[in-house]
Amino acid sequence: MKQNGTPHTEAPRPVDVLVVGAGQAGLSAAYHLRRSGLVPGEDFVVLDHAPRPGGAWQFRWPTLTYGRVHGMHALPGMELTGADDARPSSEVIGGYFREYEETFGLRVRRPVDVRAVREGRDGRLLVETSAGVWAPRALISATGTWDRPFWPRYPGQEEFAGRQLHTADYPGPAAFAGQRVLVVGGGTSAVQHLLEIAPVAAATAWATRRPPEFHEGPFDEDQGRQAVARVDERVRRGLPPRSVVSVTGLPMNEAVRRGVADGTLARRPMFERLTTGGAAWADGSVFEADVVLWATGFRAAVEHLAPLRLREPGGGIQVEGTRVVRDPRIHLVGYGPSASTVGANRAGRAAVREIRALLAREQVAV
Repeated sequence: MKQNGTPHTEAPRPVDVLVVGAGQAGLSAAYHLRRSGLVPGEDFVVLDHAPRPGGAWQFRWPTLTYGRVHGMHALPGMELTGADDARPSSEVIGGYFREYEETFGLRVRRPVDVRAVREGRDGRLLVETSAGVWAPRALISATGTWDRPFWPRYPGQEEFAGRQLHTADYPGPAAFAGQRVLVVGGGTSAVQHLLEIAPVAAATAWATRRPPEFHEGPFDEDQGRQAVARVDERVRRGLPPRSVVSVTGLPMNEAVRRGVADGTLARRPMFERLTTGGAAWADGSVFEADVVLWATGFRAAVEHLAPLRLREPGGGIQVEGTRVVRDPRIHLVGYGPSASTVGANRAGRAAVREIRALLAREQVAV
């Protein structure tokens, strides 16, 4: 095997459990591994490719303040208290994650890129990374979605003369001052972008595949269970997961209500094609645009698992709880129904419970 283009001669480092990713799901799993008696840095190792603590939150745009975060749930064992709602969420949550890692001594190694997971020897996996090779008995993949922004394809995309960017690259509203901006996508990010950009832009338009569904009032526990069950049903069938938010609808608050009333959130169906100067609809209408902002979501970042051929004919990885059906040594947390912050916490605990049982069975067999 080669690493960074040069032969790699170091023997794989054996470890009981390898955790890939140190966002909400990965830290939750690490906490429960430690609580179960495994020693961080020895019995289990946490690898994270990000430059600093904070998971995907560290990459959020600066105008997404903590007070505007939709549904952030505390990590197990330590509450997030005294946070300033006016501070950027990247700073608040990044600091919280850093303190969490230090408090529980999780010894996260970063930045480390996990390149491939293969079959190893003696029932172990072989995990190739930018910092060497590990041979774990079990793997918790907590890689989330932020690294795989989804760019849909539409006719004329290459012809558009303006700027195209994705939510993953959104810099905040100031970058769109005086410009005509077309926002594409029906999720929470699209709504937030429009509400921020509209006051400074020359014009905005919003296009979605389906009419947006706004829900009034609090999202209660029963509704939450129903939403998670709908996502869980897909991954149990081996289909690509939908986000929990995609089945819950968009929360209606005062800012959204104003956006609907003043026309900022006047949704249009998807355009037929992009043109050199904007977008054209089937009914002959057009929107002249300087920027197309694709708020079209993300896909699960599981490419590192490709050598194991875990995907089902439906295109997804079949999962029971967090356990991959095709390989019980592998657990996906923060995937499908556990993609929410509260779901990630529960998934971390569930994954560790099954992995400890797996390790115990192996010990007995030896």
